[in-house]
Amino acid sequence: MTSKGRVTIREVAERAGVSMATVSRVLSGNHPVPASTRARVLRAARDLDYVANAHARALVGGGRKMVAVVLRQVTSPFYAQVAEGVEAEAAARGWLCLVGTTGGDPGRELEFVQLMREEGARLVILVGGVVEDDAYRERVAHYAQALASSGARLVLCGRPAPDPDIPALVVEFDNEAGARAITGHLLSAGHRRIIFLGGLPGNTALDARVAGYRAALAEHGLGPEAAHVVDCGLGRAAGHRAMTELLKGAENPGHFTAVFAGDDMVAAGALRAIADAGLRVPADISVVGYNDIPLAEDFNPPLTTVRTPAEELGRAAVRIALRDPEHAAGAHHLLGTHIVVRDSVQPPPPGA
Repeated sequence: MTSKGRVTIREVAERAGVSMATVSRVLSGNHPVPASTRARVLRAARDLDYVANAHARALVGGGRKMVAVVLRQVTSPFYAQVAEGVEAEAAARGWLCLVGTTGGDPGRELEFVQLMREEGARLVILVGGVVEDDAYRERVAHYAQALASSGARLVLCGRPAPDPDIPALVVEFDNEAGARAITGHLLSAGHRRIIFLGGLPGNTALDARVAGYRAALAEHGLGPEAAHVVDCGLGRAAGHRAMTELLKGAENPGHFTAVFAGDDMVAAGALRAIADAGLRVPADISVVGYNDIPLAEDFNPPLTTVRTPAEELGRAAVRIALRDPEHAAGAHHLLGTHIVVRDSVQPPPPGA
């Protein structure tokens, strides 16, 4: 094995006794080469521990077909399900899937997208709701143009495109319709004092859910003053903390009769806080969530929620981008949602 740094294609050619062009043909797999020559080249590459330059291979159409999925975090059940969908669809097509997490840091996101471009990824998928400000719009437009210039494609999964003219495919679900439906479910059960717990102003997904919540109240004849949005953000801890404060501030258990949590993890925190306060769900307070994570049916009580097609969202992002590559850029695909009714809702208590 050579004692120098990175082994070059020239060294492989010299070891195998062939031209560099022949080595390139063997490694790309795109041209017919005599079996004996191919075996000699591969043996030389193995002996020298040669690793092909991924970017160079991508430029000539060789190398692994690769899709990269960029998530805020992998500990969230929703993000994990989307990533599973991307990986499953990619694997079914013989593609390699790479997963990167950003922790919500735009700098990390930029670095990962740039790395995937250099490594020859054909698809880069950004997942989840975002705060859609000027910096985000500029960043995503840059990603889309840079990837398109290298023959790759940007896919926005569960988030809208900041500009319909950028070369990005959008695959998302109807957050507003799902929120309108689940709020309507509470209203149909007789609730009129419903809190939305988990707002995050500017976040595209949560803003759409708040809009659906407000629309359902209006459709049932309730004025704007009936809406009460608690901007505590997402996560179990946020839900627990906000619900604890709400219960302390309530003059009596009838201060509100139902809670629409921004996602199922917020609902989990709210359920814990309600139990800690000596109240019962749904006898005293009804609670609904959003996303239908796998644990939602194991909550106490099992949670009524909105099922979002998280795994299908990931699958669709890959499937649609590869099915129609000429027209996928700039296209928008909207997946539906539906309510899953369990045991966390009943009519408000008498006199509430």
